Amino acid sequence: MALNKKIAIPLTLLLVAVSVGGGLLYKNGWFKDDGDGHSKAEHAVKTLYTCSMHPFIIKDKPGTCPICGMELIKKIDAAPADSTQTPEQKQQADMLGHVSLSPTQRVMANVATVAVKQASLNKEINAVGIVQYDQSRQAKVTAWIAGRIDQLHVNTVGSYVSKDKPVAEVYSPDLLATQQEYLLAVKSREQLKNSSIPSISQNGDGLVASSKQRLMLFGVKESQIAELEKAGKPNIRLPIFTPISGIVIEKMVQQGQYVNTGEVLFNVADLSTVWVEIEVYENEFPNIHVGQQVEIKSQSFPGRPFTGRIAFIYPFLDPKTRTVKARVEMPNPGMKLKPDMFVNAVIKVPLGSAIVVPVTAVIDTGKRQVVWVESTPGMFEPRDVQVGQQTDDKIQILSGLKTGDKVAVSGGYLIDSESQLKGGGGHENMPGMKMDEPKGAKQPVIPAQPQPAKKSTLKMDDMKM
Repeated sequence: MALNKKIAIPLTLLLVAVSVGGGLLYKNGWFKDDGDGHSKAEHAVKTLYTCSMHPFIIKDKPGTCPICGMELIKKIDAAPADSTQTPEQKQQADMLGHVSLSPTQRVMANVATVAVKQASLNKEINAVGIVQYDQSRQAKVTAWIAGRIDQLHVNTVGSYVSKDKPVAEVYSPDLLATQQEYLLAVKSREQLKNSSIPSISQNGDGLVASSKQRLMLFGVKESQIAELEKAGKPNIRLPIFTPISGIVIEKMVQQGQYVNTGEVLFNVADLSTVWVEIEVYENEFPNIHVGQQVEIKSQSFPGRPFTGRIAFIYPFLDPKTRTVKARVEMPNPGMKLKPDMFVNAVIKVPLGSAIVVPVTAVIDTGKRQVVWVESTPGMFEPRDVQVGQQTDDKIQILSGLKTGDKVAVSGGYLIDSESQLKGGGGHENMPGMKMDEPKGAKQPVIPAQPQPAKKSTLKMDDMKM
């Protein structure tokens, strides 16, 4: 009985102490759910480890990631923000989005920063185009009278013709008769001009004018009519001239062929100036205007660009290619640019002075753009920015940054992953970067498994899906 009292008294005192201690812990909420599925007691005795590159890997002991082999880091849960937080707690909540990197971590993550500066930004619009004939420098050589081509001075396509030299000579009975009528009218005018009757002398002038008008309608020039009057006999062949000087691009007649009035004999084009029709996508169309300088590059002449200016912008859009055509007029010395040749066009658009950063500094989530700014040495904070125009390697910042800020231009996605592990902002809205879980659902913890010296396959047991 005495032995039982010796055992019962200490046991009773121990139970009382445990009850009092447990009551105090329960009163302080030590065993209550924190909102993430775990109690304070669980958090006190359990530290979770995860991979900065693969957040779904969670273990209860330190080690290496089974996927990439990186050292696991502690998983820090974000504290819910409420009005009952102390200033220290609010400051800690604000710092959750910040990421601190040691010099070694910066080197391993290849994090580099540059200072934001004000600079002149020039946008380059790249387009493709096709060389075309200048339609204002094209002409057709036609027969002004029906007849036979007795002499053809141009026999091949590609020949150069001048408007001062005939390209063909045609024989026409109608033309021959009209010339004879003109010569008779001239002779009659000389006989009637000395008449004392005014109506008779004026009739002579009228006959000459009427015959001359018929010759000019047949394509005879005034200089040829003067030579006809001087010679006093008709020409058997009528020379045919081209309206412009240029290159014969099409030949439709042969020597000895009979042609009708208005029939086309040649197509001639002046290639000293050509058109280049470029196609600009509709999102870049507002940046082009008439008079803008364009640089044309051809694979036939590498390193030798041509320069022209936009002369006309077509008032419609191609529904198939979603492009707008612009016409570039440019000189063609040496006729190097050939019609139907494919070329590349570069249009430089000055955007003025603006705050610019490298394109790699901006993380586009689809809903917003984020830039990681180094607020203090080694400390990075996310900042939402509004972007403007973009060039090949730079992007315009409309708001969110100021001159002198240091932004991360490489390693930004690794910093963002680290921020997500801490419960910060990052670009958590990007699909696939963060999985949503039901509120209050407990997060399963996978016990750490012994790591072999060399692991050849990936075990799915190490992943939290």
